[in-house]
Amino acid sequence: MTQDATVFGIDHVQVAVPPGSEAQCRAFYVELIGLPELVKPPILAARGGIWVKVGGRELHCGVEKNFQPARKAHPAFAIGGLDALAARLAAAGYPVIWDDTNPAVRRFFSHDPFENRLEFVEVS
Repeated sequence: MTQDATVFGIDHVQVAVPPGSEAQCRAFYVELIGLPELVKPPILAARGGIWVKVGGRELHCGVEKNFQPARKAHPAFAIGGLDALAARLAAAGYPVIWDDTNPAVRRFFSHDPFENRLEFVEVS
């Protein structure tokens, strides 16, 4: 007999990064975007990559040996101060592409240092 399962939400999202890219991950996700880094369990830390806190969830930057950037699939970050973040990213050399295809949502797209697509959505 099986029991019903209840999905409560998303625990974390992972983006792939190339081997040896931890410093670039920290510079982008921790220093530029401002996400706090989490301590990985030692056995997982040995695999490389970093974890960061995103509100009540996590983003895992996981090392992938034959890394290919995600050009379509992407996490979407809920942001207060969207214009300020857009200005910081642009000033750091990360192009910001505003998108108004959904009039109910103010958002832009950009990429991390590894060309993974990222979406940033304004919330109040």
